[in-house]
Amino acid sequence: MEIKTEIKIKATSQKVWQILMDFDNYPQWNPFIKKIHGEPKIGHTIKIVLPEMTFTPVVTSLKMNNEFKWLGSFLYKGLFAGEHRFKIEDHGNGTLTFLHSEKFSGILVPIFKRKLLTSTKQGFEAMNKKIKEIAEK
Repeated sequence: MEIKTEIKIKATSQKVWQILMDFDNYPQWNPFIKKIHGEPKIGHTIKIVLPEMTFTPVVTSLKMNNEFKWLGSFLYKGLFAGEHRFKIEDHGNGTLTFLHSEKFSGILVPIFKRKLLTSTKQGFEAMNKKIKEIAEK
């Protein structure tokens, strides 16, 4: 199962990347991810704080001004996992598309499917709108 969202932004990829990677300021603006602790380096564990939960995924991709991904799992492999992805597609004309998605896998996905589809997608969209608002100022 996958949730995909996107938003068009009139800004440079560098500006959006700076907002995305400034974890210290998340509590001031981000309605979905309240805090991120840790160093964004491939293979490093970071701590993500959402309104309803806290988890500790591993960073799996970090491409400056382009992509940031992590993989989190619940208890053990195969039970429930989520690969979270932020991708910036720069159009080269002062605009870009900010893609925000997550692929879920594991035997518990059918149990959480309804809640994941509604509240998680709403959270992604709220975060996307705030990034757009800040980047276009």
